[in-house]
Amino acid sequence: MTEQARNGGPESAVAVVTGAASGIGRATAVGYAREGTRVVIGTYPGDPHDPGETLRLVEAAGGSGVVAEVDVRDSRQVDDLAQAALAAFGRMDRVVANAGVLRRAPLAELTDEAWDDMLSVDLTGVLRTFRSCAPHLGEGGAMVAVSSIAGGVYGWEDHAHYAAAKAGVLGLCRSLAVELAPRAIRVNAVIPGLVETPQSSDPVNSLGPEGLARAGGDIPLGRVGRAEEVADVIRFLTSPQAGYVTGQQLVVDGGLTVRMRA
Repeated sequence: MTEQARNGGPESAVAVVTGAASGIGRATAVGYAREGTRVVIGTYPGDPHDPGETLRLVEAAGGSGVVAEVDVRDSRQVDDLAQAALAAFGRMDRVVANAGVLRRAPLAELTDEAWDDMLSVDLTGVLRTFRSCAPHLGEGGAMVAVSSIAGGVYGWEDHAHYAAAKAGVLGLCRSLAVELAPRAIRVNAVIPGLVETPQSSDPVNSLGPEGLARAGGDIPLGRVGRAEEVADVIRFLTSPQAGYVTGQQLVVDGGLTVRMRA
């Protein structure tokens, strides 16, 4: 990367990140800013977290960015997100489909509406994001979707709809990796394990702070992960250093999935 690109000049790459108001999305946006990549901060209008704080952190890291509201359940809004990136920066190089929701629902309470809404965000939202952005990527472009250890590796009681969506993300990425390879566009997925984020810290729909603390003892590295640690892997997968990696799923879990239990 040239010095001009490193300082956010016209040659610098542009990354679109959905779900960037908090957690892994925010950490990814800030990490991109530190390396000189300009960032489109995609955020759901109803998100209680402030995308303006993400923008402040991006700028504090020496980067530049814009906030773009988007509901990934709406194809038109996702198309508008892609156009907002082009209007702001004139190009698009990296796409991170991170927007997601998490809701607890035992099978007996899992209505068609709850199922459809979960898949519309966590699976079809990835499709919409990639479908809208892929036409604007040039050779060497890269896309990454955020799956989950729940569905991507393990099952999770009371979360069948979430696990199904996150498992589907892996098949979607594999197929798009093959389809887009002739254009030299790479598509990969990350599978975060137990990571401390606002979503996982929700005691109603996820483990909550106490549950996360207990779970850390079952992880070989002895702790839950940090959002920045997943973001680092996302940025690697979209970097030239991963130029021969496509259609893959990289688990970021501190060794949880490889521990043999006595």
